[in-house]
Amino acid sequence: MIALTSDTETRPTAAMRAAIAAAEVGDEQRREDPTVNLLLERVAELLGKEAALFLPTGTMCNLVAVKTHTRAGDLMLAERDAHVLRAEAGGAGLVSGVLTEPLLGGPGTARPAAGSNQGGGDARIPGTFTAAELSDALDRISAMPSPYAPPPTLLCVEQTHNFGGGSIWPRERLAAVCDRARDRGLAIHMDGARLLNAAVASGVTASDWCSHVDSAWIDFTKGLGAPIGSVLAGSREFIARAYRYKYAFGGAMRQAGIAAAGCLYALDHHIERLADDHANATLLAAGIAALPGLRLVYGMPQTNIVFFETEPDTVTAAELARRCLERGLRIGTIGGKIRAVTHLDVSRAQVDEAIQIIADVLR
Repeated sequence: MIALTSDTETRPTAAMRAAIAAAEVGDEQRREDPTVNLLLERVAELLGKEAALFLPTGTMCNLVAVKTHTRAGDLMLAERDAHVLRAEAGGAGLVSGVLTEPLLGGPGTARPAAGSNQGGGDARIPGTFTAAELSDALDRISAMPSPYAPPPTLLCVEQTHNFGGGSIWPRERLAAVCDRARDRGLAIHMDGARLLNAAVASGVTASDWCSHVDSAWIDFTKGLGAPIGSVLAGSREFIARAYRYKYAFGGAMRQAGIAAAGCLYALDHHIERLADDHANATLLAAGIAALPGLRLVYGMPQTNIVFFETEPDTVTAAELARRCLERGLRIGTIGGKIRAVTHLDVSRAQVDEAIQIIADVLR
């Protein structure tokens, strides 16, 4: 089976399994696990933050961060298709009692070169918004005098943007948006599930991207290939408060060095190779674009996510996915569109085979 539904399909390599088996462990809940502690030091340095927190999942990273940054009744702003709004079962509202304000982002095909300063103006880039759009939303919210309007306290940005086709924020746009948010009194949190994809594709370091935000996290279970684990980073004071919620939400663990060892192995061996996934995604997108009856939704990918759709009067997205599955190719459908994600366990030869399977189905 060629699995392109998500980069969470990755499985630990033999060498990663060996590192996991050899892990030195302790009681993580007591902060006595040496492997976890080493991982936290390294991720804090990687992201340019003072401290970090080990959590089982990326969704829990967002859950803890939102809870730490806000109080019940506050308003959180994020792009309308952000993962924290669309794919976390309403956790922010359920646990933190926050209201959410979706910002217009979404459809668009204007893609500047990865890491460039282009796109700081009005170009529609999937999954992003401008400082002016943020100001408009805040002005609309504050039009009602106190105490009627909910206080906006947190802005969430996503890098790369999952449902925006793995889009990378242009540096100038991200800086302008974060500066505007800070001027308006908002804390800023980055959902960095695929932040290292952005760093590799753009040449901009993870710490440079994170210099604009108060908190950020990276996920080790996607393109980095670890079986479990995400790390949230921020100031010492932020992480000290966040630890309470880690414990309250069931995220404190015991011999978690077993998991952290896989993450450490990924830091040493699986970051630079993300470029292979990006190259394979480009190859896949080019093959799809050449097939009659298919259209790329966001143009050529910047990283490892390809969205495409079927033209009218051809097979539906769901039917295409079903027929591909019968032939050994697993792809996902979201809102009538098809998402294919390249990763550690998909070779170039398998990408070529995937294109051939899709072509055969269309015929």
